[in-house]
Amino acid sequence: MDQNSKDTGDSQLEENQKVILGIWDNSKKFLNDLLDIREDSDRNETIESVRKDISFQGHNAWILIFSIFVASLGLNVGSTAVVIGAMLISPLMGPIVGMGLGVAINDDRMLRRSLINLGVMVSLSLLAATLYFTLTPISEFTPELEARTAPNVLDVLVAIFGGLALIVAKTKKGTISNAIAGVAIATALMPPLCTAGYGISEGNLAYFSGAMYLFSINTVFIGLSTYVVCKLLKFPMVKYANQKKRKRISAIATIVGIIVLAPSIYLFYQLYRVQVEKSAINEFMDEYVQYEGVRSTSEYDPKTKKLDVVLFGAPVPDLIIQQWKKKLESYPALSQVTSQFYQGSSAPNLDGNYENIASMQEERIGDIKRLQDQGLQITALQMELAAIKSENRRFESISEEAHLLYPELKTISYAPNVSKSFNNNTMDTVDVFTVTYNDSLMKPLERLTVNSRLKNWLKYRIKSDSVMVQTAQATASGI
Repeated sequence: MDQNSKDTGDSQLEENQKVILGIWDNSKKFLNDLLDIREDSDRNETIESVRKDISFQGHNAWILIFSIFVASLGLNVGSTAVVIGAMLISPLMGPIVGMGLGVAINDDRMLRRSLINLGVMVSLSLLAATLYFTLTPISEFTPELEARTAPNVLDVLVAIFGGLALIVAKTKKGTISNAIAGVAIATALMPPLCTAGYGISEGNLAYFSGAMYLFSINTVFIGLSTYVVCKLLKFPMVKYANQKKRKRISAIATIVGIIVLAPSIYLFYQLYRVQVEKSAINEFMDEYVQYEGVRSTSEYDPKTKKLDVVLFGAPVPDLIIQQWKKKLESYPALSQVTSQFYQGSSAPNLDGNYENIASMQEERIGDIKRLQDQGLQITALQMELAAIKSENRRFESISEEAHLLYPELKTISYAPNVSKSFNNNTMDTVDVFTVTYNDSLMKPLERLTVNSRLKNWLKYRIKSDSVMVQTAQATASGI
């Protein structure tokens, strides 16, 4: 019995293992069919296609020039749609993909042609962009241009994934539009080239060098993406009749690859680290640097790891600032960052934050104006309240005097009555006094007499002829 149970259990276990292995094999086959591009890649055709696209002559040169003009126009007016339109027609990818492929297959001739044509491409682009920004009447430094004066990790990621998308598209058998695949490349290359042209036209070395630095980084990573894909797909190496030449070319390609790869990895890490630090600083500023009546702006220098924070408005106590500094130190990404808070006239000259400071000053002026308006409203309400209190005190005095003169009075109330005459279109205010008497059996004639005497006294007392005295039961006397 026990033996049969054991055999049944082993049999069930084997069946479960077979089911699991079947699921695993099917999953592997599905993923392989879904993601494997080796069988559907035409390596020889890809090499010939890349070789044809390297040269910048004739039509390609003019298309590049016109696309640079369009992209410069888009950056100049801050229109993303126009820049994207320029990317659709830009032939930038040829020499850069050629460099990556040339290194991957040890083709020194392709590598030389790619480098030469890359120089031609950069020269034509800079010339066209400089010409546009020199002639255009709009010389404003837009946010679109400013964003291309310094590299960040997002630009590098665009270059990497754009390069991967392009080379994978080019290796596929059949046809995939180069214009569509090249949009990702143009995204990383065209705006920096146009911005560099803007820097030349304005004579601003910082703009030019920053934009060219960004362009160079993106170029390297696009070429690197091409190199990696071609190696993974095992593109055929160029064969040389001379064995020594083959080894020499292979060694040169390896050295070039290492020279490009090592700094690229380090640079990517540095950009990533700076991006993480800036994100942490933005979170810190939004979450902790908050104080009633205070606005702030900051500038961070990644090289010195120093954060300068300028506070505008009401003075912030030192105890609060010390608490902010402790919160800053609690961020793992900002453990090596030193901070300095400035208030009022102690604020330094923070380059690059003029617009933020000007904006905050405008907001501060607006706040002051609103506070002034609120102050005027409060003053007016206080004056109105004081007038009401004064009127109440005057009525209290008058009512006491009236009671002394007319002991038969039980209550007296007062309210101004505003009326308008449509015959002569005039406004008039009547001081209406309503009275009641202790003696409810007082005859109407007596009430009229007392009301008349009270009315005459009130006219004299409040220095007004527009007085009405009436009893609570019925109107007894008019003006």
